[in-house]
Amino acid sequence: MRDLRRENRTAVLQRLYFDGPMSRFSLGPATGLSSGSVSNVVAELVAEGLVEEAGSVDSAGGRPRTLLRITPGSGCMIGVDVGETRVRIELFDLTLTELARTERPLAVDRPNPHERYEVGVVVEHVRAGIAEVLRTAGVPAERLLGVGVGVPGIVARTAEEGAVVHGQTIGWDAVPLERLLRESVDLPASVPYWIDNGAKTLGQAEMWFGAGRGARSAVVVLFGSGVGACVVTDPMGPGRALEWGHLTVRVRGRRCRCGARGCLEAYAGAEALLERWREAGGRPPAGADEETALTSMLAAAYPADADTEPDATAVAVLEETAEYLGAGFGDLINLFQPERILVGGWAGLQLGARFLETVKGYAAEYALTYPAARVGIAMGTLGPDAVTVGAAILPLADFFARGGRRAEAEPAEEQPAWASTVRERAAH
Repeated sequence: MRDLRRENRTAVLQRLYFDGPMSRFSLGPATGLSSGSVSNVVAELVAEGLVEEAGSVDSAGGRPRTLLRITPGSGCMIGVDVGETRVRIELFDLTLTELARTERPLAVDRPNPHERYEVGVVVEHVRAGIAEVLRTAGVPAERLLGVGVGVPGIVARTAEEGAVVHGQTIGWDAVPLERLLRESVDLPASVPYWIDNGAKTLGQAEMWFGAGRGARSAVVVLFGSGVGACVVTDPMGPGRALEWGHLTVRVRGRRCRCGARGCLEAYAGAEALLERWREAGGRPPAGADEETALTSMLAAAYPADADTEPDATAVAVLEETAEYLGAGFGDLINLFQPERILVGGWAGLQLGARFLETVKGYAAEYALTYPAARVGIAMGTLGPDAVTVGAAILPLADFFARGGRRAEAEPAEEQPAWASTVRERAAH
């Protein structure tokens, strides 16, 4: 009976979340529940403050029907993006409206990424950032449903340590990040942490709220200093992280920051792209972070002033990069035959507007004809905040799976068993 009640609460909450405001009358056919079940569940949720009235709508010949919606302030989530140049922390209400944010820069002047991502520094940034956003928004920590964290690398889980991060390209060898955060961050023990690969959280956000909505399958690409991807075969499922950037595209090619040779990331990642420009005689601005340097490279290759001569070296490197990316997309098409490929990440956002059509052309050349003709390649729509939004979705999805009940004070499981309860959403 408890399981049935939880499933009924989950169905009502999710339908109101994705399709609300809705009336009790509309919730019946939308959830498949009887009118009596809907009334009982709604009464519980209203009494608990999770659902509230949101006006009314005329009915055919009867009394106006009261509309219901999720109460925005009934819970909060924090999303964290451990990115290439900064750690971004955002606080959201239950409807994913941003309440506060802060960014903590990483030491971009250190060429060795192992020094830039020093574990103690990252943990301190997260600790201070969480305290700051809660203080700025005036939100007590007890209202948090959880903290989601997107990180570069592979995330495993153990009973003793919780989430453990294997980030070879940043020098993280089995870092017990969940334990370190629990020891450092001043939050109640009942607040769960959901730590996962940043490309997965990006994919989560785009599939729920962005350019992936309505797609049955997709590959969401994160293009930043490095290159990553997430393949999604269940529209509301969490997806699976791919170390796409470490696919070999050139035997005995350039040395990648992972230590291997010829990886896609060694040619198409922003860090490698800028290095190739420098090696070819280009002049990235001294002391600038990668985002600023990439902006300068684009400005040099495609000057706004028609009288300024384009930097031929920058143009050549960028065009070669577009071909490498197209070939990488061709591999994704051949391997997974997705309905869509979506491009995100800060470097993807900078380069996409200018190079997406070129990349599409190369992808069609390198992929098999049949799957290439059936895939749509487009930009993600959630912008630079997609990873933090996706990270915040992780505790939100668990909250829904529990029927709007908070998690107990225990380590999080590997993945919430919520995918099967939200598939209906895919049809909408």
